[in-house]
Amino acid sequence: MSAQSIVSLYSGTIPNSIATDLQESSITLANGGVRVSNVVQPTLQVFRPAREKANGTAIIICPGGGYGRLAMDHEGTDVAKRLNEMGITAFVLKYRLPNDQSQPDKTTAPLLDAQQALRLVRQRATEFGINPVRVGIMGFSAGGHLAATAGTHFAKPAGDTKDNTSVRPDFQVLVYPVISFTDSLAHGGSRKSLLGDSPTPEQIRLYSNEQQVTTQTPPTFLVHAADDKTVKVQNSLRFYEACLRAGVPVEMHLYPKGGHGFGMNNKTTKDNWTDRLQNWLDANGWLVK
Repeated sequence: MSAQSIVSLYSGTIPNSIATDLQESSITLANGGVRVSNVVQPTLQVFRPAREKANGTAIIICPGGGYGRLAMDHEGTDVAKRLNEMGITAFVLKYRLPNDQSQPDKTTAPLLDAQQALRLVRQRATEFGINPVRVGIMGFSAGGHLAATAGTHFAKPAGDTKDNTSVRPDFQVLVYPVISFTDSLAHGGSRKSLLGDSPTPEQIRLYSNEQQVTTQTPPTFLVHAADDKTVKVQNSLRFYEACLRAGVPVEMHLYPKGGHGFGMNNKTTKDNWTDRLQNWLDANGWLVK
């Protein structure tokens, strides 16, 4: 099952972009993994389930990579195929990474793309065979920060679009996510990539998503390993607590080991978190046809 189609996020001018000779680069690692950087043309790769399995739920996947590159395979296309097995239509988002060369405001470029992905999937729901009120977002690591930003910053969308299609995800799945940009919890690389060397206290608060949770935040599913040295497990813990305080339905799966960046396969356990995810989606009615 490969991507049946690749859809450009924007028709016409890409908002918050300046003409540049920046070229997208893609490298294939020894293990077959693909890393993409310098994204100029954001796209969605569409993965459709078998027709008899399709249940109308859609998930937009945001791969991780510290806001410097995108791990397109084990945090993108591989996950899409697993979601297809559940009957979900999956969209792997190749979002713009913060870049002063090609964006007037690099802090909002990734969020603009995530919100546009939510709009586009809803607007073309009939074509994709999905239900526009069953569109979730999922992210890994820095992609988890982007997904959580989409899940907490929808009331006032980024940019100056006249389009009033909802950009609130119907649910969010955050896997070893970067959540907080506070000094004690931040993944330094992600914060620096998005906000630069000396972010203001306001910027840090705005993009510390545990501080942006409200009663309107969508139902959330969290996965993390306690021994994650790259993104502290407290990122998920704080988000979980914020959801509890706001009355947002939340489920969290913490593994004692597994480190960071394990994708779907935490080799330290026979438990498979994608099975837990399937149970959660099922319990919430998102796998019903």
